[in-house]
Amino acid sequence: MSTFWRYVKIQAFVLLCGIVGPIFLAIYFVSGAQQIMKWMFWAGLAITALDVLIALGLTSMGARSSTKKQALEQTGVLALAQVVGIHETGTRINNRPLVKIDLQISGPGIAPFASQDRVIASLTRLPMITSRKLVALVDPATMEYQIDWDRSGLISGVMPATFTIAEDNQTYDLTGQVGPLMEILQILKANNIGVNNMIDLRSNPAARQQVQAIVRRAAASQAPPAPAPAPAPAGAPSAASYPFAPPEPSTAQRLQELETLRATGAISDDEYAAKRQQILADL
Repeated sequence: MSTFWRYVKIQAFVLLCGIVGPIFLAIYFVSGAQQIMKWMFWAGLAITALDVLIALGLTSMGARSSTKKQALEQTGVLALAQVVGIHETGTRINNRPLVKIDLQISGPGIAPFASQDRVIASLTRLPMITSRKLVALVDPATMEYQIDWDRSGLISGVMPATFTIAEDNQTYDLTGQVGPLMEILQILKANNIGVNNMIDLRSNPAARQQVQAIVRRAAASQAPPAPAPAPAPAGAPSAASYPFAPPEPSTAQRLQELETLRATGAISDDEYAAKRQQILADL
């Protein structure tokens, strides 16, 4: 999206939220610009000017974020960001809770590191956060990163991950298999193939062959008895690049995160009570 159209959309939204300014101006001019209504002119002008400045600021922030995402898409490394802690901030943005998450980030070519990020726990993001598995685009030179929510949906199991191989006349379900899915995402990124609801690799034989090998290997590892896995094609990333088995959180951590989810309104009191009883029953 161009910066101009991004500004138009944001300006329309800001004016909608701050429509008092334009209304004051309209009333002033419709009334014939009477002296007694002069205050309405200046108030409307100030509010409208503030709306414009806010829209310009949000547009600039959005453009910078988009530019950073594009740069990371070109030169960044896809890394697994494991959520090891969730904390309440007490802040809500557009009625959606803002939470702090503790992350352990690791990927090929970068040293594992810990970080803390603030994210909006929207209805679509909350299942990804609580799954404890996210995808981050990391700059290997600066270690700056950005959470990739589209790819995180696949890794966290929010999006189904099914692959149909015509030669096998079979559809394989890799939903929840973080290791193979991270390998596949690496291949798609290397071939500039985006993640959407349906990906057709018939036009890219090399990428198709690599993805098929990973899918078959993952499916074989699930089926008892497991046959010897076929060697991955040259260029395919190694599954050993990621620590895919994060340590289980302690009971105290689980209870604290449950308190955070209730405090942010993500779960109801009944859901909280049921989940708390389940955690205590596991002791």
